[in-house]
Amino acid sequence: MTASDWRASRAKRLQARLISAIGYPIVASLGATFRWRAEGAEWYQRVIAGGRQPIMAFWHGRILPATVYFKRRGIVVITSENFDGEWIAGIIRRFGYGTARGSTSRGAVKALVQLKRDMAAGKPAAFTIDGPRGPARVAQPGAIWLAKATGNPIVPFHIEADRHWTADSWDQTMVPKPWAMLAIAIGEPMDIDPRADDAAVEAGRRELESRLGALEARARALL
Repeated sequence: MTASDWRASRAKRLQARLISAIGYPIVASLGATFRWRAEGAEWYQRVIAGGRQPIMAFWHGRILPATVYFKRRGIVVITSENFDGEWIAGIIRRFGYGTARGSTSRGAVKALVQLKRDMAAGKPAAFTIDGPRGPARVAQPGAIWLAKATGNPIVPFHIEADRHWTADSWDQTMVPKPWAMLAIAIGEPMDIDPRADDAAVEAGRRELESRLGALEARARALL
């Protein structure tokens, strides 16, 4: 079944809604037990106070704790147009996120256009920069292109937990255990010149990878 075919099935549409309805209270209840240590939280507020919107950038394997930490801020994220993307979108909307449907493999241009429009309307954005299928910890250029197109800065961050499960998946998704201590390290905003050529975009992509590596070390140190 392709990304669009599943929508023709009433049973699949109902299944997606059911998964979202069940998944949200489970994630919300788990998230309510988390304890947090944060470093660099002021960067997010400084971008907002300066009249711009942050483009939050992080690794795909940290989606669950990131969803909990940044809830109710109107952040817009890209979710796939396939069946899994549908129920994921249903869950994160309940946490107060907006969605731009597409991915780096399908509908990427449409999703980026929507993100650009949403940011112009005053909404922050977020990117899992190695999604949707990896390779893990290799940044894709989407966040760089969005920063170039909008003039908004990228704000990278990383999250670690002292106790967690690790999914057997390409991104090794981290699921913090109940009452875990989590550390989030948020980095200094990263601007991209709107005149950046392909070489500058590639340099920005590598710089973003490097910054996330440093933030991972900081998050681990916080624990």
